Amino acid sequence: MAFFTYLHVAVSTRLAELRRDGERGDSPVPTAVIIFGLVAAAATVTAIVATKAEGWMNAIEGPGSTP
Repeated sequence: MAFFTYLHVAVSTRLAELRRDGERGDSPVPTAVIIFGLVAAAATVTAIVATKAEGWMNAIEGPGSTP
């Protein structure tokens, strides 16, 4: 029975400490929004570079053609 009393006091004390500490960090939502924005920007840049590279590769004449 003493173990349960100790456990109850320990949990109650810890919860009181957590309630007293008002600053617990930033929520994960802004971080997720920033990550989503960076992924969208990277995908856009990758698509633009791939399109430009494909156009450049298609502009090169194949073997056997005369300039």
